[in-house]
Amino acid sequence: MYQPPARILVVDDDPGIREVLCDYLGQHGYEASGAASAAEMDRALATARTDLIVLDLMMPGEDGLSVVRRLAGTPPVVMLSAMGEDTDRIVGLELGADDYLAKPCNPRELLARIRAVLRRPREEEEPRDAALMFDGWRLDLLRRELVRPDGVVVALSSGEFGLLHAFAERPGRVLTRDQLLEAARGTEADVFDRAMDVQISRLRKKLDDGSGRGLIITIRGEGYRFDARVRRAECGGRA
Repeated sequence: MYQPPARILVVDDDPGIREVLCDYLGQHGYEASGAASAAEMDRALATARTDLIVLDLMMPGEDGLSVVRRLAGTPPVVMLSAMGEDTDRIVGLELGADDYLAKPCNPRELLARIRAVLRRPREEEEPRDAALMFDGWRLDLLRRELVRPDGVVVALSSGEFGLLHAFAERPGRVLTRDQLLEAARGTEADVFDRAMDVQISRLRKKLDDGSGRGLIITIRGEGYRFDARVRRAECGGRA
């Protein structure tokens, strides 16, 4: 069955970078176009399907972090920054970016990251209507959303969904940071221990139902363990 090429939007105020990246991605089978600002990006998103955004951090007007915050993981974002500081990486991932590269980046590495991000939904595909249930919570694997015991939907970034999915598929097992990163972000992503800690912290807050019971347990010197009984059910089923 014919699959149309994925559409990539390169958002960067530097026309040279936009041209180089769009040309390179085009040579490797993607339909790539550019936008010089967040406003141009919004117009492009409103007029055509976009499967992934390559987003510069520092831009005139609305910056990349603000854009990532309001996009909330749809479509997925690979962020670029000339600053390359750990803090920028952590904040970008915390706000919902799917991956992060320092500029200037090797186009081949960017291509590998894009392929890894675009591959995730297919790798995480589950039987139709599958959900994972634990302690009254429901992780809907088709809609990629988390539902609290009271029925309220909790917004998850792509990275947070990947982490929770990895935990819920392996309850009771101690998972190292490397194992979690591979499961949640793809095998080609770099390991940033502090960034992983931030993601875990955010996920813990979203799993806080006020009972005081923590579902993600830190095992000092080893990793993390998901402390819940998990069962598979149809989406819409009740725990």
